[in-house]
Amino acid sequence: MKKMFFVTAIFAAVMVLVSFKYNSVKPDQRIAVNDTTHFEGEKHFANVQQLTFGGDNAEAYFSFDGKYIVFQKTNPKEGILCDQIWMGKIPGPGEKFEPKMVSTGTGRTTCAYFFPDNKHIVYGSTHLGSSECPPVPDRKKYGNKYIWPIYESFDIFKADLDGKIVKRLTKTKGYDAEATISPKGDKILFTSMRDGDLELYTMNLNGKKVKRITNTLGYDGGAWFSPDGTKILWRASRPQTPEEIKEYKDLLKENLVAPTHMEVWIANADGSDARQVTFLEQANWAPNFTPDGKHIIFCSNHEYKRGFPFNMYLTDLEGKKMEKISRDKGFDAFPMFSPDGKKVIFCSNRNNGGTRDTNIFIADWVE
Repeated sequence: MKKMFFVTAIFAAVMVLVSFKYNSVKPDQRIAVNDTTHFEGEKHFANVQQLTFGGDNAEAYFSFDGKYIVFQKTNPKEGILCDQIWMGKIPGPGEKFEPKMVSTGTGRTTCAYFFPDNKHIVYGSTHLGSSECPPVPDRKKYGNKYIWPIYESFDIFKADLDGKIVKRLTKTKGYDAEATISPKGDKILFTSMRDGDLELYTMNLNGKKVKRITNTLGYDGGAWFSPDGTKILWRASRPQTPEEIKEYKDLLKENLVAPTHMEVWIANADGSDARQVTFLEQANWAPNFTPDGKHIIFCSNHEYKRGFPFNMYLTDLEGKKMEKISRDKGFDAFPMFSPDGKKVIFCSNRNNGGTRDTNIFIADWVE
């Protein structure tokens, strides 16, 4: 609910944080520190299965029938220089996970999601702006801050499962991406900079009747509907001091953001009655609802002042009774429950042989 030059803007910064611990070690000297798929204390996971092996794989989300997932992948070793969208059938016993690319293979993509018909996907892409991967920002220019690009050429597209684009859903100037769809099958929820700030909007499945539903300065993104479609969750930065506001606005003029402080917010599906759920400081993001709609699972680094690890946590809608769900020493995020609530899918640095790889994992959910 959500690295601009890999999965969402958030994930790009995370990879910088997580990867620095390897920078002073030569590749042939790296120690495999995360070689397990299931850590002690992860009592809500059972039968953990790793679906991808190598590269950066993230934002894996279920189809409405729970049979497929769609996700983003970057792997220079395979010639995939920046994110492209892939789709695959969840393997049964004895089967292999064999995904296929369903984006154009050009530009950079982000944030794919299935339509309710299970025959189409929605995703953001820069391919109309250029067939090349857009350049990443030079962080040295900004004092090595965790700067994330908000590419103006991102628009939202509808495609079939063979990768054919059937409709361009957004055509406004500026960033349009991070789309998810209501379980009711009536609305797309997305982030746009069309009005000068990064706000949340809804539109019909055909791209019509666009409505802005947030109106507060800061980066509102990575939003999800509740299982019954009546509420939304998202993560937001809220610059408060004059210095924070100036930095946010100055970066935004260059199509950049640096939100190291994000919190989880909840509202009605039309944006009304918005309120902050977490007050943990640091980065709290990638929130999603549990199948009963009464709890939230999200990602956070609030326990670690150095900025990592990132783990997943469970809380109620008031931000109380928080429970730590995952235990990787690097990165766990992008959780989503299957439509029947029996499985959870997430992305993690675990079992990567001491590399920087992020892979997709699926597990049975244990209450």
